[in-house]
Amino acid sequence: MSKMVPVKQSYSIVPERDYHKSPILEAHHLGIDFGGLTAVDDFNIAIGRTEICGLIGPNGAGKTTVFNLLTKVYQPTRGTILLDGMDTSGFNTVKANQAGIARTFQNIRLFKNLTVLDNVLIGLHNDINCSIPKALLRTPSYWKAEKAAKTKALDLLSIFDMQDLANAEAGSLPYGAQRRLEIVRALATNPKLLLLDEPAAGMNPSETAELMENIRKIRDTFQIAIMLIEHDMNLVMGICEGIAVLSYGKIIAKGTPAEITSNPAVIEAYLGKKEG
Repeated sequence: MSKMVPVKQSYSIVPERDYHKSPILEAHHLGIDFGGLTAVDDFNIAIGRTEICGLIGPNGAGKTTVFNLLTKVYQPTRGTILLDGMDTSGFNTVKANQAGIARTFQNIRLFKNLTVLDNVLIGLHNDINCSIPKALLRTPSYWKAEKAAKTKALDLLSIFDMQDLANAEAGSLPYGAQRRLEIVRALATNPKLLLLDEPAAGMNPSETAELMENIRKIRDTFQIAIMLIEHDMNLVMGICEGIAVLSYGKIIAKGTPAEITSNPAVIEAYLGKKEG
């Protein structure tokens, strides 16, 4: 695991190997209000280009709201999001995905009546370069594009050894396999930053250990950054290089796993303040 070093202008730390490259994502003074309620406030972070980082905090801290801001499900009330140096102001979810940010969800969102392969092919829409007339007329270039897409989809499924399940109905898969399929579909969009919202939810310890190895494999194979929300602290501390802790919509601590586990503000946020 790479040593973490500070990036002063971004109030954050990144892996030493990424230090001389621009961060893949920067959020500056990000915030959102819903009516009179401030859900996220003054959120600042930088993510290195090949970093695995964690966003943790108690239930209701605003973690999924942050993901919704980064992916443009919500438009921020204030602040700036730079994705690979590009200001994403005014982007919608489709444009944010095309620019290089993909995600999975707390509640699995697959096309459960479609096959495993078809779910991944849907994710490959950013890659397929074939016009509607060519598709309707089934021209040779259409068949060539379709064959290339299927080959790539099977290659992606092989990351999780799921290629033999290509023709299975997605909804028939065990829970853990559905979670893995959702990650594969997100990877199919060619992200530069992959956001995983509680990827280990519902997994047993052996599935979680396998997930950790696969997250590292994804980062190393595709040379992308991964940010995850997770309540399984063994996974977070075992795989994340940098961790940001959110409480009541604000970051209360940032650091390495060792720094976070010994931070008094983090302990108080999770366990409450001792009386006395």
